[in-house]
Amino acid sequence: MPVFLKKIELFGFKSFADRTKVEFVSTITGIVGPNGSGKSNIIDAIRWCLGENSPKTLRSSGFEDILFSGSQYRQPLSVAEVSLLFDNSTRILPIPLDEVEITKRYYRSGETKTLLNRN
Repeated sequence: MPVFLKKIELFGFKSFADRTKVEFVSTITGIVGPNGSGKSNIIDAIRWCLGENSPKTLRSSGFEDILFSGSQYRQPLSVAEVSLLFDNSTRILPIPLDEVEITKRYYRSGETKTLLNRN
């Protein structure tokens, strides 16, 4: 039985300057939207949060490129954060909880933190 992705929350990751939540209520068949809407950045965020360590695979020259770099009206951010919330009611993940949240943070200083259920 597959693990069900319930929610993605992004902040400061690439084009997502504001805290953004994408909730999934059933099986995902695709992410659609116009050019420039962030579809590829959502996929990059999922891959990075699950452990991708190659900036090239994330379409970046280095990890500093995953930080929101600012715009004409907004300052650059010093942290990128991605959280994935999974339904684990079938216990496919060896954790005795119905929901499991993985969070990954990258700071402009180069420090990275990975959290499991906010710890």
